Amino acid sequence: MTTRLTDLTARQLLAGYAQGDFSPVDATRAALERAESVQPLVNAFVRIDADAAVAAAEASAERWRRGEPQGLLDGVPVTVKDLVLQRGVPTLRGSLTVRADRAWDEDAPSVARLREHGAVFLARTTTPEFGWKGVTDSPRHGVTRNPYDPSRTAGGSSGGGAAAVALGAGPLAVGTDGGGSVRIPASFCGIFGMKPTYGRVPVYPASPFGSLSHIGPMTRDAADAALMLDVMSGEDWRDWSHLGPAPEVRQGLGEGVKGLRIAYSPTLGGQVAVRPAVASAVRRVVGALAGLGAYVEETDPDLTDPVEAFHTLWFTGAAALVQRLGPRQREQLDPGLREICAVGARRSALEYLAAVDVRAELGRRMARFHTAYDLLVTPTLPLTAFEAGVEVPAGSGHRRWTGWTPFTYPFNMTQQPAATVPCGLDAEGLPIGAQLVGPRYADGLVLRAAHALYESGAVGVPGAVALG
Repeated sequence: MTTRLTDLTARQLLAGYAQGDFSPVDATRAALERAESVQPLVNAFVRIDADAAVAAAEASAERWRRGEPQGLLDGVPVTVKDLVLQRGVPTLRGSLTVRADRAWDEDAPSVARLREHGAVFLARTTTPEFGWKGVTDSPRHGVTRNPYDPSRTAGGSSGGGAAAVALGAGPLAVGTDGGGSVRIPASFCGIFGMKPTYGRVPVYPASPFGSLSHIGPMTRDAADAALMLDVMSGEDWRDWSHLGPAPEVRQGLGEGVKGLRIAYSPTLGGQVAVRPAVASAVRRVVGALAGLGAYVEETDPDLTDPVEAFHTLWFTGAAALVQRLGPRQREQLDPGLREICAVGARRSALEYLAAVDVRAELGRRMARFHTAYDLLVTPTLPLTAFEAGVEVPAGSGHRRWTGWTPFTYPFNMTQQPAATVPCGLDAEGLPIGAQLVGPRYADGLVLRAAHALYESGAVGVPGAVALG
């Protein structure tokens, strides 16, 4: 083959299995070799399950030989963020306070659905402690680095999954997104990432951050994400907030964007300092959508920055998360996490309810906005990847990670589907992302627009060849 197996999408792997060009064992061994080779450079993995992955791939290969593949992803290598339960392996959450020596006998709903469809679980990917921030470093597993430049951050909190996909260590990764945690690292690492409508993918156990936190796909392109989302969206009785059966988003993927009403907001109406390279790249995406037949208008939604309300919801969730820890365990926490937990513990019930009211008003305003516009386009982030191992860029003046993520966390407040597409590199060779946001339940529309951009060649960036 002129193309390496580690460069193929999930759909291309499945086509190769069906044609007998290669087997799930070939693809799994290639992905494992890739994971082992890049781990010392980027630290994307908590553990690599080589023996279990090969055994699962051999079983898959036998099903393909019989012409009886199991579901939609039989034999495709997948990685899972170490916040998401996976049967038979510990979920350590990046924390020294979590004991590995207990029974780990449940799959999270997303993992259970992937298992039912024959996916091969390759590795567990890194997260900051309990997924609390927008970069990936933790007391337990150290710093995860960017595939394009290991001195830079991969973003977070699903940084390990983004680095894995970018480097070919499996085409699919399960991520979580409570304030941008799929979209931030996907943007920094040059891949596709999506936060679906809240409730589209069932969650168990419930996140301490409540309905801010979503499960989403991290992939090479929008078509793979649609396939993965259709699989993960299967019903699970353990999540009472699950939306229930939904149309398969991959069915309308090729319908294009002609006639869609698209709003382009360079700054969400705020005083956001977007780097010129980012602004130019996102504007090119907007131009491409117009060229594909969409009606595009530069306009801002009627929003005020909800950061204080978000902090109240986020910090109180963190405080609840650690309330059962003793003093010695609290000393083991990431200092930044310990700090926000202390802030959250001081917030009153009335302050929490006021934040809920802000959230509800934000949701109403965005619902009204989407009566006039089918989609909203913004930068995913105002900057590209900065130095690894810190929460905020040096000299930025920001105190918390929310200071440099003004385009992501508002849409966790509103529960809307939002995706990032890679739309170029800056002068330092670092990826840039453009964000597509749809009204609640319009996951298929977001994916359809993203797919049209991929098909037109308007988005996508070169692979992380520096580590390749």
